[in-house]
This record gives sequence, structure tokens and C-alpha cells, in this order.
Amino acid sequence: MLPARWRARARLAPWWAGVAGIWVLSRVVTTTLVLILARVQGANPWTGASPGYFDFANIWDARWYNIVAVSGYPAVLPVTSTGHIGENAWAFLPGYPAVVRVLMFLTGAPWAPAAVVVSLAFSLGATLVFYRLMLRVQGRGTALFAVVLFCVAPLTPILQFGYAEAMYLFFLTLALLLLLERRYVLLFPVVAVMAFTRPSGLAFALALGFHIVHRWLTRRSDPFPAAERLTAASVTVFSALSGFAWPLIAWIATGSATAYTDTELAWRSSYIGYQELVPFTAWFQGGIWWLGTPLGIVVVLALVVGFAVLLFTPAVRRLGVDLRFWLAAYGLYLFAVFFPQSSTFRLLMPMFPVLGAIAQPKRLWYRIGIVVLCVLGQWGWLLICWGVDGKDWTPP
Repeated sequence: MLPARWRARARLAPWWAGVAGIWVLSRVVTTTLVLILARVQGANPWTGASPGYFDFANIWDARWYNIVAVSGYPAVLPVTSTGHIGENAWAFLPGYPAVVRVLMFLTGAPWAPAAVVVSLAFSLGATLVFYRLMLRVQGRGTALFAVVLFCVAPLTPILQFGYAEAMYLFFLTLALLLLLERRYVLLFPVVAVMAFTRPSGLAFALALGFHIVHRWLTRRSDPFPAAERLTAASVTVFSALSGFAWPLIAWIATGSATAYTDTELAWRSSYIGYQELVPFTAWFQGGIWWLGTPLGIVVVLALVVGFAVLLFTPAVRRLGVDLRFWLAAYGLYLFAVFFPQSSTFRLLMPMFPVLGAIAQPKRLWYRIGIVVLCVLGQWGWLLICWGVDGKDWTPP
């Protein structure tokens, strides 16, 4: 326990100071882990042996964002020797590299440090907004511990790498906060930026649709005025259109109606070959590839049932209907379009509201244990997914 005078001073400090302090301490821990791994990292396709922090933070897909920032997108799609569309920059949305490019222009800094600075800034912003989001559904103590988990969760190293996740989580957290506050008009610009940072427009539109239906069904106890109905419906349609905007832009720029989907499918071809995008089949394809038949199918079905049960557990129910709507919508979106592999961990990051449920138990041993497990999880993820070992097939 902290001394009484320390606790008194903590209560007098502005809320953002405590949250920022948690974020700073967590970044010290994570940066230390990254530097330890970088020191033993061998030569790889992106860096030499024992790279410095900025170089090590910009391997894997960070190089694609770098390409977008300095070269833009190809007007002609690359074609493999087998006649299929190959991996290319159209898989990476322009929001994050555009912000980094602006910072590069203003400061003269090269890509690597500029990308890290942008990610760190959005990471801090996301942490501050996440605390305000948790305060809507939790008490102050639980909200603060949820912030601790948000900052030390196993995937948080990527929030200080040259990836778009930190920027995306900031706008997603802000969008969820605005949704809970029912400030629908402000959602328009937030959803627009969010949809051009990471694919999210369709999932958020589905969550908004759930929200509208729930408000309509409960309008007697919770009035849903006509003006709010119109605005909420409008932002839902806008979010759905935003979800289709990038594939449409890729079509216009390349002349191929399937430019975006073909590009995304190129990344799973090393697992199951080139196939058409058929919604709600990729997880079963992945289950069979990883575990065979029938075990792969059984495991996928068990995951679906387990996720559905999770949404109705008491701890998750305490988060409120809107955050549960987002979890359900995003889970359905991933199940519809994503092929499970090592990047699955990163793709699960937008389900961060679950941390509010994990943070609810107040026993000291539980909280210390969860934090230790999260830090160990960071090290495990860095070793498995970020560190490069020869012809590595476990991308982050």
C-alpha cells in the first residue's frame, strides 16, 4: 500500500497526470524488452544484426507504410509468375503514413524516428481516451487498472512501432466514447479518419446498427427522438460507405474492381494458395490448414461458441450494451473476412474493451498476476512474431 500522504496527493492530481504516468512507466518496460531483443537480433531482410531501436521498430509491414509515405500506391498491380496479383501497397490504408509524412516534412526527420514518434503520440492519446471510456462503465479504481492493462497488454509493443495500430486505436476509442455519449454528429469525422487508417467502417457500421435497434426497442424507457434517429442512421450509412471507400479508390486507380481484395488475398496465398474471397469460410480454411479435418472445424466452432458465451458473462455485461455491440460486430467482421495466422493477435487488438472486464476483480494478488502475465506476453509476442528468425513465417 502507498503511504497516506502519497494517496492524498494522487487524488489531488489531475486525472490525465495519473493516466500519463501509467503510460510512461509502461513504455519504459516495453522499450527495455524491445532493446533486449534488438541486441540479439540477427541480420534480416530489413536491418543488419543488432539494429538500433528506430530501425528495429520499422521492420515487417512498417516498410509498406514507409513505401506509401514516400512513393504512394501503384497504378499497375504487380502480377506473380502464376498470373495472380502479388503483395503490394494497396493493402495499407493512407491515414497513418500521411500523418508521418507531414511530420517528416515539418521536421526533416527520416521515416523511422518520425513513425515511432507518431505512434507514441497516438498511443498516449488512446490511453487518455480509454480512461474516459472506462469511466463511463466502471468506477475510478477499476478504470485506472483497466488503463494499466491497456498499457501492458501483450501486443502493446506495436503501439510504439511503425504500424498504424496506435493511430487506429486512438480514433476507435474516441468513436466508442462518442457513441456512449450519443454525440452522433461528431462521429462523422472520427469514423472517416478511422476508416482510412485501418479497415473498420463496416464493423463500426454494424455496431451502430445494433445500437439503433436497441435504442428503438427501449425507446419507452430511454427516449429516442426523431432528430437523434436521423443522425444515428446517417452516421451508420456513412460508416458503411466509408468501409467500401478504399476498395472503390483502388478500383478507380488501377482499373481492377477487385484490386483491394486480390491484394489482401495475396497475403494468405502462402498458406492455402490463391482462392476467391468467400465470406465466413476463411476461419474454417485456416482451422483445416493448421489442425486438419475434423479437428480444425471443431476448434473453430468451439471458438465461435466461446466468444458468444463471453459476451454474456457478468463481467462483460457490466461494460454496457454498446461496448458489447462493438465486440460482437468486430468479432463478426473478423470471422467473415480474416484468415487466422500469427497476425490474428494484432487483429484482436480492437477488442480492447474486454480489458474493462478483466480489470474488475480487486484482489491484489490477481492484479499483480495479470500484469506479470501481460509483460511476459509482450516478451513472448516479441520473440514469436516481431523478432526475425531466418525465413520467418510468423509475421506480427
